[in-house]
Amino acid sequence: QVQLVESGGGLVQPGGSLRLSCAASGRIFGIAAMGWYRQAPGKQREVVAHISSADNTNYGDSVNGRFTISRDNAKNTIWLQMDSLKPEDTAVYYCNAMTRPAPGWPMTTSWGQGTQVTVSS
Repeated sequence: QVQLVESGGGLVQPGGSLRLSCAASGRIFGIAAMGWYRQAPGKQREVVAHISSADNTNYGDSVNGRFTISRDNAKNTIWLQMDSLKPEDTAVYYCNAMTRPAPGWPMTTSWGQGTQVTVSS
């Protein structure tokens, strides 16, 4: 079992910044990739950003240039720095991780419980 604990959500005014963090723990031999997804009311969950174990990153079109994902492999932790926030960034943000529990075992996908981000004046 892998646990993902997110923190850092909250209420911020348009143009402001927030920093989310996600720490992975549990049965982890290796982490292939971690990332952030978000889901707004009435909408499908969408990818925000991904980062691989080699620090390769990719971003959703709507956040590219405003959000930055980073990771600390030694701490199994990722962060999402969100700048120039817009009301349309309002959503529940979920952490995601693809991990291998032991050598030779298949990868598993885990999700955090989600953290609310609200951008409003």
